[in-house]
Amino acid sequence: MQTLILNQPGELVLGDTPAPGAPGPGEALVRVHCSGVCGTDLHAYAGNQPYFTYPRIPGHELGVEVLAVGADVTNVRVGHRCAVEPYLSCGRCIACRRGRTNCCETLKVLGVHVDGGWRGEMIVPAVKLHRSTKLSFEQLALVETLGIGAHAVGRGAPERGESTLVVGAGPIGLAVAQFAVEAGAKVTVLDVSETRRAFAARWLGVNALDGRGLTPEALRTALGGDLPTLVFDATGNPASMRQAFLWPAQSGRIVFASLVQGEIAFDDPNFHRRELTVHATRNSTPAEFRRVIALIESGRIDTAPWVTHRAPLAEVPKVFASWTKPETGVVKAMIGL
Repeated sequence: MQTLILNQPGELVLGDTPAPGAPGPGEALVRVHCSGVCGTDLHAYAGNQPYFTYPRIPGHELGVEVLAVGADVTNVRVGHRCAVEPYLSCGRCIACRRGRTNCCETLKVLGVHVDGGWRGEMIVPAVKLHRSTKLSFEQLALVETLGIGAHAVGRGAPERGESTLVVGAGPIGLAVAQFAVEAGAKVTVLDVSETRRAFAARWLGVNALDGRGLTPEALRTALGGDLPTLVFDATGNPASMRQAFLWPAQSGRIVFASLVQGEIAFDDPNFHRRELTVHATRNSTPAEFRRVIALIESGRIDTAPWVTHRAPLAEVPKVFASWTKPETGVVKAMIGL
């Protein structure tokens, strides 16, 4: 079975792995048709993803077809098309008992802590499959990315009409902007890339500003006199994350939708003077998977613009390095299996 393996940073190779065999109780054997390339995959390729170990089969944004099911599986059957919720939680820790399975104490993510879906077939817990009778495999592979945005916006809880700043217009930042718009917020996107600003303005209908050299006072002026009360940072850049503490208005909120290795420092008097609130956000929940699927099915979310680059599995080792370069203009790359 052809498989993409990330042996070490910068070394993505095509290999062979054994077929997975028959599913056990509560499991499903699935055929992977599409997999999106996530920022996590790009960071792992660069060697700066903190939770990643090598060698690893990446891939956690998956559109799959059910080939077989084990005993006691009732939520899916052979032939169903599904998105995969790639977060393997224990179900027993305090986070899981509170319904926060996305931050389980022993969480393992497909393609990060354990092997993922850049291969033809795999076995997954059937409960992690979310079915759709309407969506294509490519749309199903986008559900996980959009779910990250939905969960981040839920953490920030924007009010209708609230001035909201999204820093970073990569796939996660765009997903955050998408769901902030869905929540009725007044959204501004900040990015240094003209291509990504244009994408956000055209397809999401948001205000898009060039972040190069922008100061809080310049932002205040651009927004009509007040700083935003809700700020999302989705850059994965330590300097930007430190800068995020300067963007919110008094009593504002910051949600870090990005992750970096190391510490993020902030000025404590400034933080206290403005009584800021800081949230982390990690992954998403089953409810958000179901919500995202329903929104795409209803046409409320248009996925057509999202996929800008495609390649079959065998071609990915040749083109993957180019997908890491901003000048390539990748919003979302999709691997066909």
